[in-house]
Amino acid sequence: MFEFFTDHGKRAVTASQDEAIALGHDFIGTEHLLLGLLTAEGGTAAGVLRERDVDLARARQETVRVLEAAGAVAAGGQPATDALASIGIDVADIRRRADASFGPGAFQFPRPVYTPEARKALENTLGEARALGRDRFGTAHILLGLLTVPEGHALQVLAALGVDPAGLRETALDRAAQEGA
Repeated sequence: MFEFFTDHGKRAVTASQDEAIALGHDFIGTEHLLLGLLTAEGGTAAGVLRERDVDLARARQETVRVLEAAGAVAAGGQPATDALASIGIDVADIRRRADASFGPGAFQFPRPVYTPEARKALENTLGEARALGRDRFGTAHILLGLLTVPEGHALQVLAALGVDPAGLRETALDRAAQEGA
C-alpha cells in the first residue's frame, strides 16, 4: 500500500514513526500520524493544520499529555531490550556496532508497531482518496482518514488545541478536491 502514497504522504508516514521513537513510544498511534503530517512540509495537511493554529511543538506537548493521561508509558523499547538481555543479547552492543558500520542512528530497536486505530486510519485513507477519485494518497487523505477514527488519540490532541474535527474535515476535503492532495 505504501507505494500508492505521494512523496509527501510517504514522508508523513515515515515521520510518524520517527516521532514515536523520539517520544520513547514503541507504538505508532493516530497521534503520531498527526505529528507526522505536521512535519511533512509542503503537504496539504500541514497547511490545513497550520491554518487552524496547530503547530508541531504544541501538538507534541499535547500528545505527551494525552498519552500520559491514558497511561501510555514512554518505555523506549525497554521491555523488548530486557527480554533480549535475558537470553544474552546485548542491544546496546548491537547499536554501537551498527552505528560504527553504518552511521549513527542506523539501528533502531524496537521498531514501533501501528496501533489498531492507526491501522484503521491508514486503511480509511484509501477510502477517502477513492471517494475523491484519486488512486494515490496524499497528506490530506491521511488527515481525512485520521479524522474517521474517534477512538484514536489524535482527536483528543486536536480538541486540546481547540480544533473542531468537523470543520477541519470540511477544509481538508475542499483542499484535497482543489489541489489533488
